Amino acid sequence: MLNSLTRIGGMDAQRLNILVYPHAMELGGSQLNAIELAAAVRDLGHEVTIVSEDGPLLRRVAELGLPRLGVPADRRRPSGTVSRYLRRLVAERGVDIVHGYEWPPGIEANAAVLGNPRAAAVCTVMSMSVAPFLPGSLPLVVGTEEIRERAAAGRRGPTYLIEPPVDVDANAPGHPVEDFRAAHDLEPGPVDLVVVCRLVPELKLEGILTAIDVVGALGAETPVRLIVVGDGDARSTVEERAAKANARAGRRAVVLTGALFDPRPAYAAADVMLGMGGSALRALAFGKPLVVQGERGFWELLTPSTVDTFLKQGWYGLGDGTGGEERLTAILSGLLRDPDRRRSLGEYGRTLAVERFSLQRAATVQEKIYRDALARPRSRGRDTGEAARSAVGVFSHKLRRRYEGLRGTRARDDFNAIGK
Repeated sequence: MLNSLTRIGGMDAQRLNILVYPHAMELGGSQLNAIELAAAVRDLGHEVTIVSEDGPLLRRVAELGLPRLGVPADRRRPSGTVSRYLRRLVAERGVDIVHGYEWPPGIEANAAVLGNPRAAAVCTVMSMSVAPFLPGSLPLVVGTEEIRERAAAGRRGPTYLIEPPVDVDANAPGHPVEDFRAAHDLEPGPVDLVVVCRLVPELKLEGILTAIDVVGALGAETPVRLIVVGDGDARSTVEERAAKANARAGRRAVVLTGALFDPRPAYAAADVMLGMGGSALRALAFGKPLVVQGERGFWELLTPSTVDTFLKQGWYGLGDGTGGEERLTAILSGLLRDPDRRRSLGEYGRTLAVERFSLQRAATVQEKIYRDALARPRSRGRDTGEAARSAVGVFSHKLRRRYEGLRGTRARDDFNAIGK
């Protein structure tokens, strides 16, 4: 609440009361970041409560000891009912910050503090693009410098960068793998490539299918195995492609484990990781060489000479639509025959994760963003006008999505698809 003080960085500072509102509670990078970063901010001395629907990640909330308040899963997005609920919590509990992750919770958080001079909203967007109808003065956090620059150019309010953080203590080399290997009959011998992601059409599927095809081709003559950890709408497509790859290799070269609530054993079991976004950074924390996956044929090995690309554009990329299989085959062929290089790249990645992407570092940045949001001068008239324009933008967006749905062209993740 706005009354207690805590000692932070050697000086008295206000202890904040914060609501953190993830957009979903299924297994996924944005919502896991929201929860783990909330706990890290709590550990700096603040009162932090999760507001969420039910879902598998409630287990993680409980593990971290965070209090939680519920909202219905079948709500509209954004929801006027949820906005009013958040507004009531702000008034009754003396909430200082309402932090929504992704655009619908961001808009609801903004509505919850509209006209309240003692509270502020913050929105984090970890998607690959930012919805253009977010209120222009709403403090915005994004995950790459490239997205930050692009978003800041068209907004009145501040746009901050917090690269997806990773708990480098919980995610570290040496995590036990024996039970994971036994559960999925992963006999020793092959070089294990691991990808941990949702099996969904947007962002992920193209790269997964390419990796399966490449391993199916390499696997006939090379002891390599691809372990796919995850589940989702595209699972049947992935299973079908994996069966063809295994037939081509003449053995079990591609293994699907399904989703794991705790995928750390899969990261720890990998010799090489394939991935993007938060999963890529988690791979670094485990000290694994990383091949960054993107779309349109993009694959790139993380090395000291390529790291600046990812620090700028994020752990993802877009190719020219050609040569994806050839590019990945060349990268993997070099890694498969050079264990010393795999080891040195893994050590490099671990150092990078600890020095730049630690959860504790991100928490201190997040805390400053909260304080900046509370200190910013605000105009009730301007904020109300922005909220009205935002509502019109949401309405137009939903009409367009409905039309795309009727045509069968609607993406599941509306601001995570190419060209959105």
